[in-house]
Amino acid sequence: MLRLLEEKERRKQRRKLFNLYPDTGPLRRELYVQHLKFFAGGAQHMERCMMAANRVGKTWGVGGYETALHLTGRYPEWWVGRRFTEPVQWWAAGDTRTTTRDIIQHAMLGVGAEGKSGDLGTGLIPGEDIAGEPTSMPGVPGAFDSVQVKHVSGGRSILQFKSYDQGRKTFQGTQKQGAWLDEEPPIDVYEECLLRLTATDGVSDNGLMLCTFTPLMGLSKVALKFLPELAPQ
Repeated sequence: MLRLLEEKERRKQRRKLFNLYPDTGPLRRELYVQHLKFFAGGAQHMERCMMAANRVGKTWGVGGYETALHLTGRYPEWWVGRRFTEPVQWWAAGDTRTTTRDIIQHAMLGVGAEGKSGDLGTGLIPGEDIAGEPTSMPGVPGAFDSVQVKHVSGGRSILQFKSYDQGRKTFQGTQKQGAWLDEEPPIDVYEECLLRLTATDGVSDNGLMLCTFTPLMGLSKVALKFLPELAPQ
């Protein structure tokens, strides 16, 4: 019986994605009105931002949750936001390579945060959907550069971890389907990411820009993109 209970708990820890926003209970989704508005906005808007106070679930409950859905294609029945029917190429970025490891990587994969134990597959990406071993990021112990994720279509999505301190040029490259910027980015990094999300072939749809941050820098250029009515006259 003990082994069965341990196995049940192990499986639960590797499927956290499916425990968020339930129909009923103290964490039922109807209590998270602003979160649901953010998700729904993806059906119409390329750029979205949850600009809010600390400790309200921006990383796990918003940016990480939606990113995991797009990577896997495992959308819940109630989802009315954007859906991708094929594997995606996605960026997830934070301030520094260390904070990206400690916050974003830990949220998505369950490992990496300094001083916190965890097993690969106990983050928001279900353990059964992680394909192989993530590639390591040179120079940062415990940090990963990218991970392949199984998509319900049968292909594999790729999530790449990045950081603003790597500079704008490291965000150059091929077209992406999405970018999640956790913590406010410099305006040049934001605009470079936006270029990678804009379809230029006349066939593909634009990608999605997800921003989750507390506006610690005041009315910065990035903040004003979402609050234009507050721009100085």
